[in-house]
Amino acid sequence: MDLQALPEGCIANILSLTTPLDAGRLSLISRTFCSAAQSDSVWERFLPSDLESIISDSRQFSSLIAAYPSKKALYLHLSDHPLLIDHGRKSFQLDKRTGKKCYMIAARDLTIIWGSTPEYWEWITLPESRFKEVAKLLAVCWFEIRRNISTIILSPGTQYAAFLVYKMIDAHGFHLEPAELTVGIVGGISSTKSVCLDPNVEERHLGPNFQGLERPKERSDGWLEIEMGDFFNLGLEDEVEMRVIEIDSKWWKHGFFLQGIEVRPKIV
Repeated sequence: MDLQALPEGCIANILSLTTPLDAGRLSLISRTFCSAAQSDSVWERFLPSDLESIISDSRQFSSLIAAYPSKKALYLHLSDHPLLIDHGRKSFQLDKRTGKKCYMIAARDLTIIWGSTPEYWEWITLPESRFKEVAKLLAVCWFEIRRNISTIILSPGTQYAAFLVYKMIDAHGFHLEPAELTVGIVGGISSTKSVCLDPNVEERHLGPNFQGLERPKERSDGWLEIEMGDFFNLGLEDEVEMRVIEIDSKWWKHGFFLQGIEVRPKIV
């Protein structure tokens, strides 16, 4: 069968059963495919069916729909521009390749040990952060950040990874003992790994327990990120535990700026 002989509506229906990435590739086949690939019926399938409830603020949702009347324009906006939700304590975004849901949980919505004690942590504003506040570490020995999330808010049937998003500015105290990162289903399988959080420490200043450990990478937005671990979302109502901890070193740590934890589909 010659697919190009099919009516444009049929082609649009076929494209809606693929992925955004595939729809873009298939649009190059012919003018008919290109036209079908712009159809609202295609891109509506790529948008989350619960988008309005995710945004929750009806005025914000209405403004978004008015600003981007075509479904493709709305999809591209949500994949390129994180949208603040939950009173600014989370951001929501779509993975451009797949349309899967991505969230970043702001530092204010994480459990930070001693985070409410001004002698140890300070809440400041950084213009490069997507959130109103970031947590600045002043001085602690007990370094621990954790958060549980429900998998029900994520896209089902998807391999996800959690990433710690932060900066190191004149940091100290992270070179003596590795930090431990844990991600896993509560009551199920979890994984823990040791990492070097400070990308600026020279190898000669690190102990043998840092040998070969993963270090953070710089993101396109200028922040650092390091993968904490991954999990597969079956689509059930599970709880995922995410934790960062370093309590073995007796040195005081400082110079760590926390933006949040991002949960997004893992590239395999």
